[in-house]
Amino acid sequence: MEQRVRDALIATGAVPAVCRWERLEGGRVNLLWRVQGRDVDLVVRLYRDCRNSPLFRNMPGAELATLHALTTTGLVPTAARLEGTPAGKCLIYSHIPGAPWRQGTAGVARLLGALHSLPPPPGLPHRPVSADGLLEEAAGLLPATDDPLLPELLRHRPDPDDPGPAPDPRLIHRDPVPGNIIVQGEKMSLIDWQSPGLGDPCEDLAAFLSPAMQHLYRGKVLSPAEEAEFLSAYPCRDTIDRLNRRRRIFHWRLAAHCLWRSRQGLGDYATAFALELAALRSASRATPPPR
Repeated sequence: MEQRVRDALIATGAVPAVCRWERLEGGRVNLLWRVQGRDVDLVVRLYRDCRNSPLFRNMPGAELATLHALTTTGLVPTAARLEGTPAGKCLIYSHIPGAPWRQGTAGVARLLGALHSLPPPPGLPHRPVSADGLLEEAAGLLPATDDPLLPELLRHRPDPDDPGPAPDPRLIHRDPVPGNIIVQGEKMSLIDWQSPGLGDPCEDLAAFLSPAMQHLYRGKVLSPAEEAEFLSAYPCRDTIDRLNRRRRIFHWRLAAHCLWRSRQGLGDYATAFALELAALRSASRATPPPR
């Protein structure tokens, strides 16, 4: 696989012939390599649509457009280009030095707040922003056949009872998990823009706060103090209020995603599903019924 990609990209001049290729860990859907040579430090991402989740589909054109639109913000990798290879499409962009996020939730809240204030590039797909739309999209993830975990998930499906108005769509990353946030001292950047969109910023906040995603990418869930710090630091209170009203909906969607992933034979998603379901149960007990 790597040799086919390497040969194709060298032939097009996308990468120099004399470079060191290093496989990068962390990509759960797509394959990643770091390519280093004289005056070259790049990341090559090979899209693998066969492992796409219906909730987080690969969109190479949208990812490229987003990186180009945000190139001067310092929030994303630069020098992006898209190339075809016999193994599939590859996105090539500058490598960002640093380490995946591990601590300091206030900084992530400010990072996402800055992102959500930016004008989006044209042509991005619109995401569901209503409670009904969010639940309907997640329902498409549920197994078509009997699954021993499915009845419990269905029993906790929230009602779309959010009385608040639908938000204006904003540019959202959709997958700002710890592995996709690179920290360089005081600076943070977002990578892996494989499925950006115009939607509710709550999607990004819920993905970061998700116990399942924190477990998968950091190895532990956020503490109550870390979560409180994040919610306090995010700059838009209306968004936080809406997130609090919709916490059950977002927990249910990510639990459905984890169940779908676990059916693909990925064992860590079974644990992630249990964590997200436990958070859903807790949120259901804490939320009073609508009047």
